[in-house]
Amino acid sequence: MLAKRIIPCLDVKDGMTVKGVNFVNFRNAGDPVELGKQYSEQGADELVFLDITASHEGRKTFAEMVTKVAANLSIPFTVGGGINELSDVERLLNAGADKISINSAAIRRPDLINEIAENFGSQVCVVAIDADEVDNEWICYLNGGRIPADKNLFAWAKEAENRGAGEILFTSMKHDGVKTGYANEALRTLSVSLGIPVIASGGAGAREHFRDAFVEGKSDAALAASVFHFGEIKIPELKAYLEAEGICVRN
Repeated sequence: MLAKRIIPCLDVKDGMTVKGVNFVNFRNAGDPVELGKQYSEQGADELVFLDITASHEGRKTFAEMVTKVAANLSIPFTVGGGINELSDVERLLNAGADKISINSAAIRRPDLINEIAENFGSQVCVVAIDADEVDNEWICYLNGGRIPADKNLFAWAKEAENRGAGEILFTSMKHDGVKTGYANEALRTLSVSLGIPVIASGGAGAREHFRDAFVEGKSDAALAASVFHFGEIKIPELKAYLEAEGICVRN
């Protein structure tokens, strides 16, 4: 069995790490360079850095900040936000990213997934999907959850896989920052239907929520932000708990 991964997420806005609830009401969570270094030292398996307003503001992700964060890491590093073309991918890989996360740009121009996979390999391409359940259907959203897209979560995830995505990062918007657990039913549907890893995002508030994402949601990795940023859950303690629950994790 492949070890399950624990992934802290740095949502960066105006050069600082922030955390919101349901994609709004952000509060400051600290310096991304320092936080990234701490998580690398504490045993995080990977780190995700999302420039959360880049797409909405129509600009590129800050490569300088990516370089500073990457310099302090010894774990795989995924970067997303404002990536629209291959030159953006190349720029961020050169800045120190190991993987690239695309979301709005992939929905607007799905061929971008094919292009990244063909030029850099599927392992570089993470397709992030922000979705919300509306009238019993999971609908994808653009621009950091601001604009509904005419795409079903499960159909879009399958298309992304077919186009060459190496992983799916699924965030449930209604679970984001609420700390009541992940969207395990939707996660399970994704995990069972896809042949690539699924990363759970949105809802972590207790150690049990990570366990449930792996056991009930069958996810390959669990991403979280505020519980790590504000010291509510320590990564070494979380891993020890999961191991005691019979879940294979990396030490």
